[in-house]
Amino acid sequence: MAPVTPVLVVHGGAGDIPDSRVQPKLDGVRKAARVGYKVLRESGNVLDAIEAAIHVMEDDDAFNAGKGSVLNLAGGIEMEALVTEGAHFNAGSVTLVKNISHPISLARMVMEKTPHTFLGGDGVEEFIQKMGIPRVPESSLITDAAKKALDEFKKRGGQPSETEIGIKGDVGTVGCVAVDNKGHVASGTSTGGITGKYKGRIGDTPLPGCGGYSDDLIGAVSTTGHGESILKYNLAHRVLSVMEQGTTAKYATNKACQDMTSRVGKTAGAITVSNKGEVGIGFTSKRMSWAYQIGDEIHYGIDHGQHLVQKA
Repeated sequence: MAPVTPVLVVHGGAGDIPDSRVQPKLDGVRKAARVGYKVLRESGNVLDAIEAAIHVMEDDDAFNAGKGSVLNLAGGIEMEALVTEGAHFNAGSVTLVKNISHPISLARMVMEKTPHTFLGGDGVEEFIQKMGIPRVPESSLITDAAKKALDEFKKRGGQPSETEIGIKGDVGTVGCVAVDNKGHVASGTSTGGITGKYKGRIGDTPLPGCGGYSDDLIGAVSTTGHGESILKYNLAHRVLSVMEQGTTAKYATNKACQDMTSRVGKTAGAITVSNKGEVGIGFTSKRMSWAYQIGDEIHYGIDHGQHLVQKA
């Protein structure tokens, strides 16, 4: 196989993002793309690069992951994350995670340090302690925006279906995909879920084939949007199935998102990188923030049809 130009792509969530939140999200995804790409270029390790990029967004309250995660009906935070790699279909998933800053790192530890793929509940709590991961007070992860969103949700008496925090969507799930110079691919996705979810609700994010998927023969995907719809449709795997038919990453990503919305309802978005370094970005929501770096250029956008470029 011919050498591949390494690429790292990030997304900051799909949804009805208001104008007031556009700039913070664009700033966040561009920073994450720079940080992740620097690690990819220097180390050549796709998992290290993905983890570094997602750390940036888990620490940024413009996103629904780590700090800034949305609240469940009980007013608490329960986070989820997934890491997948395409050489051996290895994956690490965590759910119902509390009181840590970086669930994506915990997911990677499950993949690399246990014989299992998925941990949750009491088991994930014990694993956090075993790994010596620093605990943080829940209050340090909860933002005023998340509190306000839950209050609004309760006043409306609605069902938990927002793909972003609050009525107009202030923050969103984060994700990253990357390919190295040998065509090895991986993905990572991290989220706080959806506002007003039942305590104990598990969404699409930690499920391989839904929140993310990787196959070195095709590419890697990370998804975002309405979790129940993504979960029902196995959106990440659907993207790669369309690509496997010989289509471009761009076409496959858009088609799978459009087909999901058509058949299941609600909206979603996804980022994709092929094993040859092609990038695919698609979403049926009003907006989705995304960014990637190739060489010394940062490519980014948030609206449909938008593709901006600047020097890194």
